[in-house]
Amino acid sequence: MNSKAESNLDSVRPRRLRRTPAIRSLLSKTYIHSNNLILPIFIKEGLKNKTPIPSMPGVFQHNTKSAEKLIEDALEVGIFSFALFGIPDKKDLEGKNAIDPNGVLQSSVSSIKDKFQDAVTVIPDLCLDEFLIHGHCGVLNSKNQVDNDATVAIYAEMAVSLAEAGADMVAPSGMMDGQVKAIRQALDENGHSDCSILSYSVKFASSAYGPFRDAVEVNLTGDRKTYQQDIQRSYQDALWEAQLDEAEGADILMVKPAIFNLDIINKLEAAFNLPIFAYQVSGEYSMIKTCADAGYINYTDTMYETLNSIFRAGATAVLTYGALDIARHLNA
Repeated sequence: MNSKAESNLDSVRPRRLRRTPAIRSLLSKTYIHSNNLILPIFIKEGLKNKTPIPSMPGVFQHNTKSAEKLIEDALEVGIFSFALFGIPDKKDLEGKNAIDPNGVLQSSVSSIKDKFQDAVTVIPDLCLDEFLIHGHCGVLNSKNQVDNDATVAIYAEMAVSLAEAGADMVAPSGMMDGQVKAIRQALDENGHSDCSILSYSVKFASSAYGPFRDAVEVNLTGDRKTYQQDIQRSYQDALWEAQLDEAEGADILMVKPAIFNLDIINKLEAAFNLPIFAYQVSGEYSMIKTCADAGYINYTDTMYETLNSIFRAGATAVLTYGALDIARHLNA
């Protein structure tokens, strides 16, 4: 450092800003609130009692009754948004249960909305992996490849059935080409133009989904790299995917996994005027929870740190399996 710089530094009055909790809160630019956390819930058809998911400590498969009790607990601490994932008692090659008006997902949406009305935002997953034997996000053609167009047609039908059950938003997560356009058109044509689309616009073919697949009892054959984002590609691919969804009528854009892709969240937040949601996925959650349970890290502190980083990157809301834990801590 040269002498002039040293002289200038010597003349600067040192900051004497106290770092009390109130002052830190006043100056904070990143806020975690209960109302911008979304709690994912797994609902299994025919389940008698809620069942723990071994690879996701603290997370359960629910029946509708126990899911509603969980929602009641969440509402008490200010969480009002819920992402629902249905697990049917029978899987097939066509995804018939996905479009059944009396299917596990449709029935759960209807029951929850009947009970809680507009006090809750219900966001059912719009995908076929939970409903298909092979665990892919779409039906397969004669070459055992995902048939994009046939899958999109089912997505559109599924979207209408979920909207008719009372869904506030549908969340297409399969990354099929043209899915948002087909879903938007089907919703509008069937009188559900007020049903929003939360599109998994940038969903990477990640290694961090293993515990989720345990939760929804998916035994994936192969991988999803032919239709989901490649983690090794440029961020420009992610922007392109998001741009397509915006043009097709998406109301909200989603990035998944969240912690692994903070740069993508930030790029999307800068490039689009739509809300940007992020999903702290099962693998990310389980890494934190299992390390904390082993005594290596503090669970609450680490959850706060990761959530702050996601919001700081530009997320409007975050889906996380730790939502209820954090909301309870915020309200303590």
